[in-house]
Amino acid sequence: MKTSRLEAFSDGVLAIIITIMVLELKAPHETTLNALLSKTPIFLSYVFSFIYIGIYWNNHHHLFQITQRVNGKILWANLHLLFWLSLIPFTTAWIGEDYDEKLPVIAYGVVLLFCALAYFILQAQIIKSHGEEFPLRRVVGSDRKGKISIVCYTLGVGVSFLNTWIAISLYAIIAIMWLVPDKRIEESI
Repeated sequence: MKTSRLEAFSDGVLAIIITIMVLELKAPHETTLNALLSKTPIFLSYVFSFIYIGIYWNNHHHLFQITQRVNGKILWANLHLLFWLSLIPFTTAWIGEDYDEKLPVIAYGVVLLFCALAYFILQAQIIKSHGEEFPLRRVVGSDRKGKISIVCYTLGVGVSFLNTWIAISLYAIIAIMWLVPDKRIEESI
């Protein structure tokens, strides 16, 4: 099977995820600057999550530019990734309202961790389903950046029990690390 249907479906799901997140943004009931400023954490959680969805969309796009064919395992691995990504609006709304509470920060980190694990699984299934000479195998290599992300998310979740700001900082560092997609995939096409 070619990748076009999987890509179109994934793009649609990601668009819906972003739409759900933006619909969660509510205007303040009062028309004062203080009322607007009180919405800052909610707006920042939206921006942060929008960036994360953008990172996944960008990397997903690059991943499927190089993928030559899709099988059932890849379809299920992709659905697994979309499932975890679809939970981002829920945790975004929760962390936006209660960014200084442990449980919302833990939940946000757990969802990001499972998004990373799901992407890792998808990438592995794609590599496994193609031959030894498949360019993605060489490009990904040991996937140091992916493994560092998983470790940092795990640390972030653990640190959330002690200090939510350190955990949020770890989540931000990972996003910054992924903002620039790997050029090696583009160059190998």
